[in-house]
Amino acid sequence: MRVFYTDLFTFPLPPENRFPAAKYRLLRERIQRWPAATGVELLLAPRATDDELRLVHTEEYLQGFAAGTLGVEAMRRIGFPWSPQLLERSLRSCGGTIAAARTAMQHGHACYLAGGTHHARADRGAGYCVYNDCAVAARVLLHDTSMSRVLIVDTDVHQGDGTAAIFAGNPSVFTFSMHGKENFPSEKAVSDLDIALLSGTGDEEYLAKLRAGLAEALQRSQPEFVFYLSGADPFVGDKLGRLALTKHGLRTRDEIVLGELAKRRLPHVTVMGGGYGKDMADSVDIYEATVEVALHSAPR
Repeated sequence: MRVFYTDLFTFPLPPENRFPAAKYRLLRERIQRWPAATGVELLLAPRATDDELRLVHTEEYLQGFAAGTLGVEAMRRIGFPWSPQLLERSLRSCGGTIAAARTAMQHGHACYLAGGTHHARADRGAGYCVYNDCAVAARVLLHDTSMSRVLIVDTDVHQGDGTAAIFAGNPSVFTFSMHGKENFPSEKAVSDLDIALLSGTGDEEYLAKLRAGLAEALQRSQPEFVFYLSGADPFVGDKLGRLALTKHGLRTRDEIVLGELAKRRLPHVTVMGGGYGKDMADSVDIYEATVEVALHSAPR
């Protein structure tokens, strides 16, 4: 399986910023230690091109971010200070999901060791998200191939509000978000299918609702390609999440989603989504388990 990464492209953060950027490097280093027999091929993500980004984002936003001329409030919503390094990382981050999607079209599945920047909307970023990688990659596939139906399954603890807003009223892309009801963003968008969970929801209830929601999303969308935005932040030990899933529960989540996609022979991409563990190693554990499950999810 081809696995894309971008962690070599670091960007400066002030000491008070709580974004755990080191988790991506730690995840890649773990996977590099896997035996060669696993068949994982690690590849550096390319940049997303301007033409690809324009399939989703407005020209004004793209030019403003590229030049570093967005206003203070716009950058506050994103959550990072602007720098040339942030621009490079953001282009590579979006490019990683695009490259993984193109790979999955050929080989059935692929993985990206970051991504899931689902709060970015067409005209603005938010919540540590600059460009909406899954939205851009979905539009690239719809533009460059004969397919006409894409499903985005988003199980990050935060609603994929940017993705929902971008594809509102678009029958080509079905958005399914399963998230904490009381988590960011405070004002939710409307996905094609939303499952909002109460704080403290644990494994049993979560997995039952996931099975039902996934079956509904697949039935309603009849997809030709699927993006799976997993997320480590439904974990009980996450600083920004309010759910109470265990590591075993999250691995089971991945097995349910990716197992169903493999059974249906649907090409798909897995991206990592959020993860803000009180102990960063917990987030990395969960991500690594997701990649392990993805490794065995080739359409059969």
